Amino acid sequence: MNEPVLVEVKNLKRYFPVNTGFLRTTPLKAVDDVSFTIGRGETLGLVGESGCGKSTVGRTILHLYKPTAGEVIFDGKTVGPGTIKEFRRRAQIVFQDPYSSLNPRLTVADIVGEPLDVNKLCKTRKERTERVRELLATVGISSEQMTRYAHEFSGGQRQRIGIARALASRPEFIVCDEPVSALDVSIQAQVVNMFEDLQSQFGLSYLFIAHDLSVVKHISSRIAVMYLGHIVEIAGANELYRHAVHPYTVSLLSAVPVPDPERARASHRIVLEGDVPSPLHMPSGCPFRTRCSRATAKCAESCPQLEEVAPGHMAACLEL
Repeated sequence: MNEPVLVEVKNLKRYFPVNTGFLRTTPLKAVDDVSFTIGRGETLGLVGESGCGKSTVGRTILHLYKPTAGEVIFDGKTVGPGTIKEFRRRAQIVFQDPYSSLNPRLTVADIVGEPLDVNKLCKTRKERTERVRELLATVGISSEQMTRYAHEFSGGQRQRIGIARALASRPEFIVCDEPVSALDVSIQAQVVNMFEDLQSQFGLSYLFIAHDLSVVKHISSRIAVMYLGHIVEIAGANELYRHAVHPYTVSLLSAVPVPDPERARASHRIVLEGDVPSPLHMPSGCPFRTRCSRATAKCAESCPQLEEVAPGHMAACLEL
């Protein structure tokens, strides 16, 4: 990564207390010691199974969830009580569900204009209206639809409105929390292409969270693979697809559909045995060892840390 670093996440943790008995709580380790960086104008893809902590990472970075430990450094400044207001103007989120993330009582003009009001970015009502029109046009929504409510739009249009709202405060960094998973495949392609166009137009940086590895490869500069609250591998998108080294990443990539029938028949699907352990009762040592074919006795003794296995390619495995 040659771009100047915009977002740096250091040893981020987010634990949720869960009631496990009379006056007793146990920490659910949703995010456990996660570190990475995102450069200016870069897209970092974040993938993994459902429940591995991807969305929690994004929300904790934005301080929608208060970090249990660790720090987030944005543009050289640690995000904290003194910097949170400015940080939230410069960092936004696009939520997964375009149905529940928009206020049904507000018109589109008010949904998109609310960040302008909160951040006092427009001096007059006329300026606000023009800015809302401009934002809607940017995402492909006609200004004639400004007075409509969210329920009058399709799923793809609602997601575009959510993107326009995220752009309203002129952010530099956007967390895209599975923004296309609730959309039809044809609409997914349109929205992903729009994200790329907006990145080129405004120089945005993205943390792009998704399940679909093909989508992540298409839009991402680098990809981080997450398992049970830990990042197990980070590499450039092409490098990860060609030379994945962590057994979990290899199994994920083996499940990606191949459009060529001959290549599909020749490929070998790696099926993991067992279920994902509960984050309430984490296994000792490596969190993946209970499902790993390479696991040895030493994997139960210590949790592996990310180490460079090739230039720009890091993985956390004791058996590499």
